[in-house]
Amino acid sequence: MFEIPMWVLFVLGGIVVSAFMAVKSGKEDRQQEQEIIEREGEVYIRRMEEEKHKKIGSDKERVYEN
Repeated sequence: MFEIPMWVLFVLGGIVVSAFMAVKSGKEDRQQEQEIIEREGEVYIRRMEEEKHKKIGSDKERVYEN
């Protein structure tokens, strides 16, 4: 059969393992980035709601002042 040197098999195995790890770490990075984006979005929405409540509150005070 084929007589492939052992070091060639190790090199090919290393390439396969490296490709697998690259795909795995890329997937984990995308997941972490998505979680960070979602947290930042929640903070932004919370700030917008607080501003909305402040604006509504200040509008009510103006009505009572007149």
